[in-house]
Amino acid sequence: MTDSTASSLRHRRESRLPSAELRAKRRRIRMFKNGLSRWGITAAGFGVVLSLATIFIYLFYEVMPIFKGAEVTHETTFELPGETPSLHLTIERYQELGLNFDASGQVTFFELDSGAVRYQDDVAGNPGATISTFAKGEDIGGLVGFGYDDGSVNLVRAEYQVTFPDDVRLITPSVGRPYGQEPIQLDPEGQAITHLSVQENTRGARAAILVGYTSDHRLVTARLTTRENLFTGEVETQVSRGVLPTLPAPPQTILVDKDMRSVFVADTAGYLHYIDIRNPREAALVHSIRAAEGEYITAMDFLVGSVSIIVGTDQGTLSQWFLVRDDENNRVLVRIRDFKPHNAAITHIAPEHTRKGFIVGDANGTVGVHYGTSARTLLQQQMQDGPVKGLALSPVNRRLIVLDQSNNLQVNELWNRHPQISFSALWNKVWYEGRSDPEYIWQSSSASDEFESKFSLVPLSIGTLKAAFFAMLFAMPLAIMGAIYTAYFMTPKLRGMVKPTIEIMEALPTVILGFLAGLWLAPFMENNLPAVFSLLIGMPIVMLLMAFLWRFLPLYLRNRIPGGWEAAILVPVVLLFGWAMVTLSPYVEVWFFDGSMRQWFTENGITYDQRNAMVVGVAMGFAVIPTIYSIAEDAVFNVPRHLTQGSLALGATPWQTVLGVVIPTASPGIFSAIMIGFGRAVGETMIVLMATGNSPIVNFNIFEGMRTLSANIAVELPETAVGSTHFRILFLAALVLLTFTFILNTIAEVVRQRLRKRYSSL
Repeated sequence: MTDSTASSLRHRRESRLPSAELRAKRRRIRMFKNGLSRWGITAAGFGVVLSLATIFIYLFYEVMPIFKGAEVTHETTFELPGETPSLHLTIERYQELGLNFDASGQVTFFELDSGAVRYQDDVAGNPGATISTFAKGEDIGGLVGFGYDDGSVNLVRAEYQVTFPDDVRLITPSVGRPYGQEPIQLDPEGQAITHLSVQENTRGARAAILVGYTSDHRLVTARLTTRENLFTGEVETQVSRGVLPTLPAPPQTILVDKDMRSVFVADTAGYLHYIDIRNPREAALVHSIRAAEGEYITAMDFLVGSVSIIVGTDQGTLSQWFLVRDDENNRVLVRIRDFKPHNAAITHIAPEHTRKGFIVGDANGTVGVHYGTSARTLLQQQMQDGPVKGLALSPVNRRLIVLDQSNNLQVNELWNRHPQISFSALWNKVWYEGRSDPEYIWQSSSASDEFESKFSLVPLSIGTLKAAFFAMLFAMPLAIMGAIYTAYFMTPKLRGMVKPTIEIMEALPTVILGFLAGLWLAPFMENNLPAVFSLLIGMPIVMLLMAFLWRFLPLYLRNRIPGGWEAAILVPVVLLFGWAMVTLSPYVEVWFFDGSMRQWFTENGITYDQRNAMVVGVAMGFAVIPTIYSIAEDAVFNVPRHLTQGSLALGATPWQTVLGVVIPTASPGIFSAIMIGFGRAVGETMIVLMATGNSPIVNFNIFEGMRTLSANIAVELPETAVGSTHFRILFLAALVLLTFTFILNTIAEVVRQRLRKRYSSL
């Protein structure tokens, strides 16, 4: 080549090269794009962090009110209408009127905002009789009784008629006499009633019971039933009287439950007595126990439902009691829990109308707000200088009135929205009413206003882990081993068919899997239990046996199967073995399980539910397998070829290479696949919702169902009232689930980074 030709070619090349100005311009564009990408990725990362933080903040915002205590705000003070001491105070449901029963038998309805008298009535006894005692039934029923010195009792209740003249609510109060106008003779001998208890059974036909202690130290009772004349409207009351066992000391307080089966007496010696009156003619003193050593009972009342008793003493201690069966199947009084004590003697207890809470007043003028189930003391506040002479709480728990020794009535606004929740009630065993021992229970609602809400998150958390554990137990071996075989041993052509087929399973809606699991898989597994266990245990053995027999086939037959296609031989083997096990299942049940394997489980003390953890494990396993398989397969497939080829060149077998080189190198990706699959299983909703039976139980029995946090939120959130305790507890469950997955993913990332660092030198 001549110099002129070379010069010409060089000139042409230089003419095609960009100028310095153009190169600088392109460099600036590239740097701009790099900077834009860097800032965009950074902004997206901060956006993800901000989104997570916003979710956490919102959940905390909804959850925090349930841990807030009570607040009392003073509204007004006025002198209580009436000239004699107050015996009992109440507030009607609209919180407009208060009601005072005084020692003269006068019933006064007054306005809470001003103290103005709205209506008055007198409860008259027999001619010449004088009021000697007073008693109230459960506040939600409103029945009260005046006892007289001639052995008679007069029963009345407050009644309210609500009308809306000119679209303005008008409450017209009156005094009703549900058991007739005339007093009821409790003691036929005419002795004075010194202590009295009244209670009404509102769960069926109207009936009431009276228990009184007479001046000659007898404990008498009367059961009342009513019959209304259809023509005249006159109420006829039938009375059945009886005498109860003698007590070792005079009573301080007498209570009788709504079922009219039990009488509880606190005596002046500091003892609690339980008298069984289920059979009135054979009433017996069953159990007596000292409430507190060295202390004396000064106040006692039922919580709503008349199951639990709150006992206050002269030392300011507060405790909750109810009946529990002992080892000999006898019902005995048990001290269930204690509350934060007061600094002076308890003078008054006012239970809530529809919850297991109560308000307490003491001799120093302190008012305490407490709740039974959660064992919380939400407030202790000094309200006055002298002792609390009376308390009343509105039925909706938003207004509180406190009476002092000078007959001044304080009207207060009360904030106490979420007393049912405490850390111990959420995460520790709680002794609920009617239970023989403390338990973990989730039961958020019932048909009765007396229901004790049970908000333990332990059954839901264990159910979540249980469902995820059995799903991973089923999915992990299949997904990881399938990923290793597909990526390392399978021929590229077969891999090109298998991998997309498994990955497309991830697009299958989980509601379809849940539907199939609940309506087809669960009954199938129940009817073919021997086949299920044979498949789970026998299938791997059959596959290993087939691999062992493969070695003994003639060489010309083995050579007809191209390398990487060996797995195709197992397809007919798997199908044939599965068909054989299902066919033989009825015969196996007859041979070994007397015709029914499920019945055999029951007879041997193993609970079997049709929709159980085994069904969930299989169904959710199929939902999780594509996620684990896809990530793990990519991790194994992307192991550098020079590592595997070097291992083979040094004499290692393919399986030795997989165990010693491929799996350690791919371990960060495999671990990530497992943790992502586990996170998917923890958050799964539709499958566990449709295939578990949704029983919030605490065990890891594979044959019983469960309820998970996510399924519980999906089931109960649409039906709960916005802002209620139940509503906020569901948000707390979501916060627990989010926190759990966040911690799990953080740990997974730390482990993955350490694995990557450890095997990065390979």
